Amino acid sequence: MNPISRRTLLGASLSVPVLAGLAACGASGSPAGSSTATVRWVSSSEPYSWDLVVQGSGFQYNQLALVYTSLTTINEKGEAQPGLAETWKYNSKGDEITFSLRKGLTFTDGSPVNASAVKAYISRAQKQANSAIAGDLTSIKEVVAESDTDVTFRLAQVDYQIPLLLGQRIAAITSEEAGKTPDGLTTKPVGHGPFRALEIVPGAHAYFEKNPDYYDAANIFIDRLELSWGIDAASVVSSVQTGVYDFADVVASQVQAAEAAKLDVIEHPVNSAQNLSINANKAPFTDPAVVEAVRYAINRDELLTKVNFGRGWTTSQPFPPGHIAYDPESADPWPYDPAKAKQILADAGYTENDPRLEVPFVVSAPAAANEIIQAQLAAIGIKATIKVDTNWQTPFFAKDLVLSTYGTTGRESPVQTLTAHFGPKGPLNLSGPFTSKEFQQRVAVARETPLEDPDYAKNLQAATRAGVRDTPTVFTIGGPTLFAKTTRLAAIPPIPGQIHWTGVKIQAD
Repeated sequence: MNPISRRTLLGASLSVPVLAGLAACGASGSPAGSSTATVRWVSSSEPYSWDLVVQGSGFQYNQLALVYTSLTTINEKGEAQPGLAETWKYNSKGDEITFSLRKGLTFTDGSPVNASAVKAYISRAQKQANSAIAGDLTSIKEVVAESDTDVTFRLAQVDYQIPLLLGQRIAAITSEEAGKTPDGLTTKPVGHGPFRALEIVPGAHAYFEKNPDYYDAANIFIDRLELSWGIDAASVVSSVQTGVYDFADVVASQVQAAEAAKLDVIEHPVNSAQNLSINANKAPFTDPAVVEAVRYAINRDELLTKVNFGRGWTTSQPFPPGHIAYDPESADPWPYDPAKAKQILADAGYTENDPRLEVPFVVSAPAAANEIIQAQLAAIGIKATIKVDTNWQTPFFAKDLVLSTYGTTGRESPVQTLTAHFGPKGPLNLSGPFTSKEFQQRVAVARETPLEDPDYAKNLQAATRAGVRDTPTVFTIGGPTLFAKTTRLAAIPPIPGQIHWTGVKIQAD
């Protein structure tokens, strides 16, 4: 869902045709004459780095999860489950949490998975100059290795979200030894995951084999996984149909062709939404009337139909219906009403073709959604000029843009999602440090509420309501992540925003 598509050119001279490595394979993708259970996955985007500290928490982290395991994992209900840590326990105040690691685990370089490695990883994630996840770890004040297997997180505030926060997307623990020279992790990941890397050629492919030392290796039934990038999007469906690949991400416009080809189309759940990002610190959006007019100008039904081909939902908030933090009271606070939007502008003193309503609309790539939004704004008198900037993320995260679009895969921690969108330092809050006192108060209450507390859902929803109503981000539509797969490949566990291979099997032809 994230529109940022970052590709590294490292090792471009080493690139080889994706199919070259498959020439000796049989119909199942295994080397000729073998019974190796092989899955071939083709993706439209590749990781910028195979070090999660640098790569960040976009959807590509699902590729990094092939070789890493986090302290906790997440189940289909969004609940924290054991990962590298078997158990965890808060102190009575809620400002310390101790994780007890599984005993006897090793990273793929042979070094131990221990409390010292966890401490080193968190320190690197917080302090490394190019860390993309430091902002997600602000609640952690200090990490203490109590013993070889017990590691305590001392927190800067009461925060019961930590087990969710550290569920795969943020805490993909790397080898302590490998982390001492982190640049090496860019193409040579060293973790404790279900697979270990055999070869990574940026821009072409990455090959993996099952890690026999993985703590849950008994439930990994895939012996080899071949991940490829760079294929022409127009040939993805036919490539899966003819057996070149087994699993591929697709877009809504490809679903009909995939279904006609008798492929399984997966609508994988996500906790995310697309949005129109507004900077309330830059004219004309320093005027609340202009922000209010934009809220009524957006026709979400048109976006859902033309962009997602009807797959998904319209939304005014960052969570899908049914999510614990979804606020029913914020279902549609600004229904589409262009006449009302125009009247709001007129009442505020704006005139037809008013030059004050001319705004730069900087986006990451050409997209139908951007053009539709541009037309909807033009209908109420706001002239948004689209500019595609491949380096869009730099001015976006620096809060230098006036207007843009964004989409995320969501977070495991609902509070983290809320603060990312609405908090004063939220990376997705283009208006930062703009926020509201009510949101800060409400989200603090939610953060300090134990997950098993009967008021947890109510407190989360109150924080969602305050964020939606008090900050200028305009959410538009949400939808599942779409995949096409061969019928030989078993179903992927429907864990929101995450691709897990545990328990997944592939049948021989």
